[in-house]
Amino acid sequence: MRVGTGDEGGWQPDDRERAAEVESGTPFDLSVCLNEPIHRLGGIQSYGALLAIGADGRVEVASSNCAALLGVPTDAVVGTSAEALFGSAGLAAVHATLAAPTGDRGMLALTLGSRGFDATVYRADGRVVVELEPATAERPFVFSHFYPAVRTALVKLQHGRTVVDVCAAAVAEIRALTGYDRVVAYRFEGPAGPGEVIAESVADELEPWLGLWFPATDIPPQARRLYERNWIRVIHDVDDDTALLVPQVLPGAGDPLDLSDSTLRTVSGFHLEYLRNIGVRSSMSVSLLNGGRLWGLIACHGLEPRRLSAEVRAACEFFGVTLSLQLAALQDTEATNARQHARTALFSLVTAGALLADNDELARLIVADAVVVRLGGQATVSGAALDDGALTALWEHVPALAAGQVWSCESLTELDPVFARYATGFSGVLVLALDGTGDLVAWVRRERRAARTWATDPDQPVLLGPHGQRLTPRGSSAVYQAVVRGHCLPWTGADAAVAEEFGHAVRTSALRRATELAALNDELRRANDDLDTFTHVAAHEMKEPLRGIATTAAFITEDAPELDAVTARRLGTIQKLAQRMDELINSLLHFAQLGQGALHRVPVDLRTATLQALEVAGIRLAEHDVEVTLPEPGSTISADPERLQEILVNLLVNAAKYANPHPPRTVTVGTTPGNPPAVYVRDNGIGIPTAHQEDVFRLFRRLHPRDSHGGGHGAGLAIVDRIIQRHGGTLRLDSTPSQGTTVWFTLEPEPDQPQ
Repeated sequence: MRVGTGDEGGWQPDDRERAAEVESGTPFDLSVCLNEPIHRLGGIQSYGALLAIGADGRVEVASSNCAALLGVPTDAVVGTSAEALFGSAGLAAVHATLAAPTGDRGMLALTLGSRGFDATVYRADGRVVVELEPATAERPFVFSHFYPAVRTALVKLQHGRTVVDVCAAAVAEIRALTGYDRVVAYRFEGPAGPGEVIAESVADELEPWLGLWFPATDIPPQARRLYERNWIRVIHDVDDDTALLVPQVLPGAGDPLDLSDSTLRTVSGFHLEYLRNIGVRSSMSVSLLNGGRLWGLIACHGLEPRRLSAEVRAACEFFGVTLSLQLAALQDTEATNARQHARTALFSLVTAGALLADNDELARLIVADAVVVRLGGQATVSGAALDDGALTALWEHVPALAAGQVWSCESLTELDPVFARYATGFSGVLVLALDGTGDLVAWVRRERRAARTWATDPDQPVLLGPHGQRLTPRGSSAVYQAVVRGHCLPWTGADAAVAEEFGHAVRTSALRRATELAALNDELRRANDDLDTFTHVAAHEMKEPLRGIATTAAFITEDAPELDAVTARRLGTIQKLAQRMDELINSLLHFAQLGQGALHRVPVDLRTATLQALEVAGIRLAEHDVEVTLPEPGSTISADPERLQEILVNLLVNAAKYANPHPPRTVTVGTTPGNPPAVYVRDNGIGIPTAHQEDVFRLFRRLHPRDSHGGGHGAGLAIVDRIIQRHGGTLRLDSTPSQGTTVWFTLEPEPDQPQ
């Protein structure tokens, strides 16, 4: 069985895999399947139609099912003016969608004759390609149908503390959203390695796959690159009659139309047979990316044909983007924690003024069996003894690295068989380049033998099928126990982050001495700014498509001024929902960014800070006639001033929003003695029921209807909680319904800062 639900191609099996075919008596050449040009198969899934428009504005390529779906024979469509088919307004909407800031691919609603379609548009081989799917009953595109489910799913993801927790929540939510019979989360071990099912939601009658490993050959490098290009891939029926493209070869070219960006692209016969053999009639895959590279997949299988509407696909794609961001955030957090835990050892090295002299401290930075420091061509080894031949072979295989760059390998034996003789004591390595001229530090780990449960015999990746020389699936009950040899404990992103931190420290120490320890701390904190990268990905991958939806709705409204009232209202709803989602994403991004960057804690006068917060919150308090009592003069706490402002503004605004319906209405800010002192914000408002007092600190959790009590997204107290956590402080509340709420918090100062 294979987990991947897309197609494979563009890959050559290695000698070991070819040998496995011969030994198993299988004459089939695996590369025939793996190198199939799946993006130019010359057909689409038949539930939709395809038109490719040339530079002259005429249709050059059309699918063979145009008569059934569009009411016009394919022969009549080819050569017809696109404007005659779509109308001037429809064609303008197509070009406007391609010009929108949503990348090279977009969606819109089109009407041909009396029929409504969901259209996907993109460019391929110098043509504008329009894929048309008959619209669902509700028109136009209404993302709001799925917004509540997606929002609930996002909140559940936010509560996940580990990658497995997040993936378990994700597969359950996607299965509920789509109705597939099996949904699994599949994580790759390295860019081209095998993968493991780490989470699963499956129908009772199906066998579980949780914990099974699948060979790397199931999804080779070319297929992984396709998954990196497209967030989602859907196969609605493995027995679908493919609608061929007419003509099969592009005019003036020797190949069929490139369907790399197609939603309807037909499926490889090899892959369809594979799905049939395991009883799968429909499938979907959602890519999980980290830094633009494929990290894993959400793979879905259905026992019956299943066609997903454009709305559901959009929701799943949005969910995949958000899930990828959450996984990246967890890994960033892991790297941040590793940096923090490594600083004690790093500071010790800096203080000693001999960063590269104490190899025992280097081994404490990153768990390793041996550490090698190579300076000026001379290597010094500490920890486990290493063979000189192993080191010589290693230097030959380390790629050219720039100063501060990290390279790692978990199986040197797979890199070069010569390392097999050293595997028990020298199996994997993580290398940090110090200066880009050959000076480096290498952390070495010995072999770690690990038992794995495989879904197939990893030494026999191909079997002869019942229909000739085709791939045959592995039986789900035929699992294999195998001991993995020649691999070390995997290097993590946290290991690489610590190595990079150490590289920064080495370069800084070369310019400054141990007396410049404060400057080195600043350098280490600045390195943490790299963790902001995922917010830029979020802004690009999430905000721009929403703007595209709003822009498309606006274009439709402008280009068709005589719309009926219902359609106009629905278009207005789309724009409002897009704006709502944009605001929601802004809250998400701000919440995520609170975990990044350094805090600049200084003594802050709480009375002054409260007055500054009232410059923002005072208007809301005045509107509700809330009387404010300021802290006593001289009340000082240690805090990042900007973050303290966010805390006070959020709490004061809440006091206004949830004020007592009857006067007098009051809110008091003050402190109680302590080390550190406790700050409180006390109001006499409507209060919070005991059962919901934990819920209010959850992101996007509102206890009242969205537009009541001044509206909002339910992010305020979650942001307050995150800021206080960043300060190492505590947060609690005392509240009684109808009698008010008191929020208490403390903010810990820097270790060397007076209380």
